[in-house]
Amino acid sequence: MDAAPAPAPVGPPALLPLEDQGYLRLLSIFHYVVAGLMALFSLFPLLYIGIGLGIVNGWFPANNQASGGPSDQMAGWLFVGMGALFLVTCLTMTSLMVLAGRSLAQRRRHTLCLVVAALSCLFTPFGTVLGVFTLVVLLKPAVKAAFQPLPALP
Repeated sequence: MDAAPAPAPVGPPALLPLEDQGYLRLLSIFHYVVAGLMALFSLFPLLYIGIGLGIVNGWFPANNQASGGPSDQMAGWLFVGMGALFLVTCLTMTSLMVLAGRSLAQRRRHTLCLVVAALSCLFTPFGTVLGVFTLVVLLKPAVKAAFQPLPALP
């Protein structure tokens, strides 16, 4: 059997300056903080789901006529559907923020961290500030090199 060729020797990983190490640590912490805020704000779509279920069940009549007509049902299900869509979107983004925070601390998944930083800019004002600072730090060549996997030992 032919053995697989040994990987090409790679020099030691570039040392990350202390300033950039501190930035990555702070960015990791702030990703957790913003993820907590996102989790809190992701509870707001539950109001839409509750209102939609109230309309569907006739608790909130839409007009003075008898409730429960097809337009009321459709409006209620529209509220439920949109609320569920926003809830899933917010919880997904919250999960991605936590994963990016952990990845920043471990210096892994550089591309994921970049994508989450860009997406977090949509969550104004905190996510925008965090996203811009994260992009600035992650695009430094020394930081990008720190995210490269360690070479395999022979």
